[in-house]
Amino acid sequence: MRHLLEREGLSEHVHIDSAGTGAWHAGSPPDPRATAAARARGIRLEGTARQITREDFERFDLILCADAENVAALREIAPDGAEERIRLLRSFDPDADGDLDVPDPYYGGDQGFEEVLDQVEAACRGLLDHALKRRT
Repeated sequence: MRHLLEREGLSEHVHIDSAGTGAWHAGSPPDPRATAAARARGIRLEGTARQITREDFERFDLILCADAENVAALREIAPDGAEERIRLLRSFDPDADGDLDVPDPYYGGDQGFEEVLDQVEAACRGLLDHALKRRT
């Protein structure tokens, strides 16, 4: 999403962060396979993993999840009234149908990271289009 926002000249208008529902990888950089797949597309992955906090529900207008398991976990910790901000990322992909979960490529080969990037990019383009339509 950062890559798309930068390309559109909108990165100064949107604050993006990434967090997981668990602390398993907290403090770790992105997976080297994901970094390599993104780099091949001209996308830079950086930063370190962190766990989501209750304050994130106050700081962000939208909290996107990779899969239904994350949605369920976040709804359990969401403050009252914040549940509607939790959405599946792929729900913004106009061509997605059926299963909207982003598969976890961690235990597979490099092709899994390519497929996930395809899905995430399509969803991020859909999200950007959605946001731009709401803005006008």
